[in-house]
Amino acid sequence: MGDVAMTVPVIRAFVAQNPNVKITVVSRPFFKPFFDGIPNVDFFAVDVKGRHKGFPGLLKLYSDLKELNIDAVADLHNVLRSQVIRTLFALSGKKMAFTDKGRVEKSALTCAENKIFKPIKSMVERHVDTFKKLGFSVDLSNPKFPQKAILSAEILKITEEKANQKWIGIAPFAQYDSKVYPHDLMQKVIDNLASKSNNKIFLFGGGNKEIEILNSFANGKENVINVAGKLKLQQELDLISNLDVMLSMDSGNAHIAAMLGIKVITLWGATHPFAGFAPFNQPLKNCLVSDREKYPKLPTSVYGNKKVEGYQDAMRTISVEEVVEKL
Repeated sequence: MGDVAMTVPVIRAFVAQNPNVKITVVSRPFFKPFFDGIPNVDFFAVDVKGRHKGFPGLLKLYSDLKELNIDAVADLHNVLRSQVIRTLFALSGKKMAFTDKGRVEKSALTCAENKIFKPIKSMVERHVDTFKKLGFSVDLSNPKFPQKAILSAEILKITEEKANQKWIGIAPFAQYDSKVYPHDLMQKVIDNLASKSNNKIFLFGGGNKEIEILNSFANGKENVINVAGKLKLQQELDLISNLDVMLSMDSGNAHIAAMLGIKVITLWGATHPFAGFAPFNQPLKNCLVSDREKYPKLPTSVYGNKKVEGYQDAMRTISVEEVVEKL
């Protein structure tokens, strides 16, 4: 989800600065709301479980896309499936470019020995480079974001009107446990924020287990609302666009809030913003990282999928007070 969200600011800037070019985004249907409302952008939904399943499905996908009279292909994902499609287009004489994910630099940043601890080019910048390879200019120095969405009656049943409150979003989960702020500390953050009556906190997540945890976070607090499982993706995007700030792990919600122009505070455990996944257009000071003096092997991986003995409590070095103050 985060990978797709990081393409949105680039595509939004591209079509604004190249108004005579039409873009067709090819992705899973779930992600269509990310691109709704961007001028000159069409969305092609890939049916990975049906028509476009497996290698025969990739050939059908290529055939389907060929009918769109595409002039060039920008592969922003650079995985096996997209590599096949871009190669077929290249063989047919179309211009092609792909995003260099910087795997060598990321490996140097995350290795345990002889670590090269320095920031590498962000994924957003890498996507800009991909379009430059195709001969297009994209400038992200003055990004434009969509207007705050008008909340529907269905959403307002959950949120109520904003009035003079500060709306704070909290997305306390991530794909891997090494990127999740300990629940007891997150409870303290939420309790502190909820103690101020002019704050309203919205909790984001998904799945039965996460919903149960979020309910426990919100228990007994009128100004803490668990929206997980209550809103569709488009409705969540509309709500996020009305937040004053989002607190997130290194996860998709951080990039969704950033693509909508919302201030984002991120918490980093096994991973690190130097790997190129800091939310778009957010200052580095908004990325609160675990203590590298105490845990010198950080970051231990790019995605948080590598477990390192003795590093389970790294995120406890990010204090509740620090998080609340930053918010």
